Amino acid sequence: MANLNKVMLIGNLTRDPEVRYTPKGTAVTDIGLAVNRQYSTDEGERREETTFVDVTLWGRQAEIAGQYMKKGRPIYVEGRLQMDTWEDKQSGQKRSRLKIVGDSFQFLGGRGDDSGDSGGGGGGGRGDYSRGGGGSSGGGGGGYRSREEPSYSGGGSDSGGSSGGGGGGGYSQEEEEDDIPF
Repeated sequence: MANLNKVMLIGNLTRDPEVRYTPKGTAVTDIGLAVNRQYSTDEGERREETTFVDVTLWGRQAEIAGQYMKKGRPIYVEGRLQMDTWEDKQSGQKRSRLKIVGDSFQFLGGRGDDSGDSGGGGGGGRGDYSRGGGGSSGGGGGGYRSREEPSYSGGGSDSGGSSGGGGGGGYSQEEEEDDIPF
């Protein structure tokens, strides 16, 4: 039986990323993404709905996100769905939620674009940051791919951060020409 777990989203950041580190030193950040959908009702009325999605980035991706991303900035994210389960500290009930684990992301808009309205982005204004395989995909300056993905069995927003182990980040200076992602 064939299986596919792939998510591609374009949206605006809902908050500034905050980078944390696992006990083994791997960077991790959770970003909030607001994804808008426009549609027309049967009566022809145009409507818009917004879906809020949590995305977790690991390693060098998390560090770059923390350094260059700001609330309102548009980005493109590729990743996979992951179910988080935890026990609520107050009620003792099992809780769960779906989130996205980011495999790669791409800045959209220009270098100083914080408006969230531009949507596109020229070659110089985009950077692609990926994990896993070969070279970079897409416009602007280069990419990052880690060799190993850390494991994460984290809690929800009320669990106080990352509770999982985390593996090695797999980052070495030789993989990246400079530290500017565009």
